[in-house]
Amino acid sequence: MKSIKYIYSSLFFLAAGLMTAQAQDKKPEEKTVVNEEIEVVRPYKPILAEAVKLRRSPNLDDVKTYKAKLNYSITDRKLELNSDIQKLQAQALAEEKASILVNNYVKGAFGSLSTLLGEAYFNTGKDEGLQLGGYIKHFSQEGKLNKQNSSNQQLSVFGRSILEENTVSGRINLERNGTYFYGIDNANPALNPDPQKQAFSLIELEGELVKNFTEDEDALSYAVKANGYLWNDKFSAKESYLSLNGYLNKRISSFNLGLAASTEFGNTKDALTSVGNNLLRLNPYIRLQVKGAKVTAGINFVQEFGAYSSSKLFPSVTADFTLVPDYLQVFGEVKGDVNRNSMKSFTDENPWLNSNILVKNTVEKLSISAGIKGTGGPGFGYKARFYMKQFDDMPLFINNFDDFNKFDVIYDFSKTKLTGLEGEISIQVSDALKWTGKLNIDDWKPASETYSWFKPGLKVNSNFVYTYNKKLSFNAGVVIQDDVKAKVNVQQPINPLQYLIPNPGIESIVTVKGFVDLGVGADYRINNKFSVFAKANNILNSNYSRYLYYQVNGFNIFGGLTYSF
Repeated sequence: MKSIKYIYSSLFFLAAGLMTAQAQDKKPEEKTVVNEEIEVVRPYKPILAEAVKLRRSPNLDDVKTYKAKLNYSITDRKLELNSDIQKLQAQALAEEKASILVNNYVKGAFGSLSTLLGEAYFNTGKDEGLQLGGYIKHFSQEGKLNKQNSSNQQLSVFGRSILEENTVSGRINLERNGTYFYGIDNANPALNPDPQKQAFSLIELEGELVKNFTEDEDALSYAVKANGYLWNDKFSAKESYLSLNGYLNKRISSFNLGLAASTEFGNTKDALTSVGNNLLRLNPYIRLQVKGAKVTAGINFVQEFGAYSSSKLFPSVTADFTLVPDYLQVFGEVKGDVNRNSMKSFTDENPWLNSNILVKNTVEKLSISAGIKGTGGPGFGYKARFYMKQFDDMPLFINNFDDFNKFDVIYDFSKTKLTGLEGEISIQVSDALKWTGKLNIDDWKPASETYSWFKPGLKVNSNFVYTYNKKLSFNAGVVIQDDVKAKVNVQQPINPLQYLIPNPGIESIVTVKGFVDLGVGADYRINNKFSVFAKANNILNSNYSRYLYYQVNGFNIFGGLTYSF
């Protein structure tokens, strides 16, 4: 091995010496041009700079630490353990410009049959917590018959205030109705050459205090209401009335314990009669209300005092069950009561009453009803009800023997039965088209009288509203009623004031024909303040009568202008 190293070393130094000798033989002053290209081929041997070597083990003597400056704040948030999908929050819309409410209007119209209409309505504004308003109205017509005139005037002021716990409301009404005893017997048209004038005046006050609704399951709710009026006619009849009603209810979970109480004081006077007619009612109950069912069970205690004195106890049970939510409900009721009669209620139904009318109450001994109600989809609603009722002392109107165009009130003593069917339907095809209708089919079974006088067996009411566009709209209504029976005495009854014992031997039964009364109307809005309207009544121009000898007005039309502000 050493010999080989020696040989290589000798060769290396020998070659280096030869090259040095050749370089020394050349003279420095001679300049030669080298045209020969020398290519040296040898393996590439890179030369690396001296590197800084790192120790494999860290230097434990370096104990200097780095502390960063941190700025932080703690947010107090509740930990929500809710794995449900959270609802998306709808983006709030930009606030719309508050609409300008129209709270007041004035209306005026005139037309055929000397029709005159004037009406005004006023209200304070849109503040729901405090409302104050009122209206005034006049309507009059003159028919084609002698003194077939009628007029009605109304004035009402009302107010309501919603307080923190209660709502207080009240109203004052003034009303006057004027008419004539213009009844004509077509068989003897000269019997009433100069009809007498009749007028009714009413002053009524009402106030109410109601506990506001609260979601507290154990809340105590209550209400108190007072109503009173003074009434009189153009002759000697006068009537005063005062009623106080109270309501108390306590919720205990799904149950309600309550008491409804009322007392009514009334006095009716005429030239020959004076009747004090008072009632006291107590209605304790218990109500169970759960999802899909509401049942109320109680009793109704009624005490009559004054000219008549009696104590009566009736059941008071109602039930309502939801079979298909929003589509089908079944309901029923069993109750009884004493219905207080008065001169005001009689003249509201028939304004051509005689003087010295006997006033007594009607006992609704038993009333049973059951039915269904609900909806059949958007815009369609219905209700159907079957009922059976029994009455004692049912009031009926009959023509007076001496003054054929005045009516007396008699009472069908003992038990009068009524079986009926009632149906209601409402269809709203769109915002522009709506139709409603109501049907009543009644079967009267009188106790002692031959018929239940002036009680129809069929009544139909229907209304139709169509909005053509934002400016023009139409409305129509129809009333249908079948024949009724009227009783006329051909001889003087034994007791003309009470007619206690019917005598078919002196009675004449007259059929009052049924009728169809059709009316239409239209409204056109000129702008936000002015609109015009027109209305036509009794388009078929049928001279029908609701009560014997009293024809209604024939075809008439009127129209006018409304100003809103």
